[in-house]
Amino acid sequence: MAERATGRDDLLVVLSYYSPYVSGLTNVARDVAEGLAARGRRVRVITTQHDPSLPRYEVLNGVEVERAPVALRFGKGSISPGLLSRVTRAARSARLVNLHLPMLEAGLLARRATIPVVITYHCDVSLPPGIINSLQRRVIDASSRMAMKSAQRIIVTSQDYADNSRLASSIRGKSVVIPPPCHQYPIGDPSFRQTEGLHIGFLGRIVEEKGLEHLVQAFRRLPAPDARLLIGGDFSKLAGRSVIDRVTDRIGDDSRIQLLGFVREDRLADFYASIDIFALPSINAFEAFGIVQVEAMMAGVPVVASDLPGVRVPVRETGLGRIAAPADVDSIESAIGGLITSPLERERGRAVAVNLYAAAGVIDQYDDLLESLSSGSASAR
Repeated sequence: MAERATGRDDLLVVLSYYSPYVSGLTNVARDVAEGLAARGRRVRVITTQHDPSLPRYEVLNGVEVERAPVALRFGKGSISPGLLSRVTRAARSARLVNLHLPMLEAGLLARRATIPVVITYHCDVSLPPGIINSLQRRVIDASSRMAMKSAQRIIVTSQDYADNSRLASSIRGKSVVIPPPCHQYPIGDPSFRQTEGLHIGFLGRIVEEKGLEHLVQAFRRLPAPDARLLIGGDFSKLAGRSVIDRVTDRIGDDSRIQLLGFVREDRLADFYASIDIFALPSINAFEAFGIVQVEAMMAGVPVVASDLPGVRVPVRETGLGRIAAPADVDSIESAIGGLITSPLERERGRAVAVNLYAAAGVIDQYDDLLESLSSGSASAR
């Protein structure tokens, strides 16, 4: 492993997966870490080596990243025996540790910490039915509760989600609402657009909890031959089972629906510029916010979002969209129809989204919390 510079870290970030892995959780951790590093904070990340080809140590955009080898994988999770010792050692030269949950090892890490602990709680674990998955869910929930008991603060993306979480009683009294940092992209070129008709877009992993098959079914009810549904998202490199076969089965022979695959960061502005409606048809509590829907809003695109704790909050706060019942094709169809027949005040909604969720303001909140906790102020005790 390469030598790292000596000195005290302002923030030690710990999580199961980190960049280049792509998920809402990892993107939040990355954006906060890099945002703080850009402001002169010294940030170190310890995570698992989820891909054996990744280096054990590297510096990514000013953030030191150390990866512990994985000994065992099970479903979306993994076991890395070296993670605990690495975090314990790194904590001796850090001011504050930020654990991103859910994470199997969180309880032990928090209890052993000798510095202030702040938790970013992204969502409850959601797994398919089954004895093994039920046991895994209970173990992870117990670990999260243990970690929360030792934490000084618990960051949640919304009070709505915190109040409806399985762990609400453990979160209560320590919660701080800080939304995920969301990127405002420049005005793009509508190069994904194919016709003059309605274009609906989705971005995300092609996994069960996204509810894509219900969106596909609702779209197929639209009679317009020049309408398009553009689905962007990875379905090959996922920590969990892709449902691409189920989605393609629902698509059938409807050539109006396009599977774009992974949409690169440098094409996202063009994607948002190409659509008239963004859809986030999530079906369970694994989705707790939905960063992509806010990015669409900040580009002035109205959203159809599921009526789930946390997910419904951006639509409620900005007014830029409609809320649909999860896994309900009729409700999704009705929400899309409502946006077609009753256009919203896009500029006002866009401005509210930028004010509430733009990355710079969110990093300000993390920076202020880091300073208050790591300085040992009275509010941290």
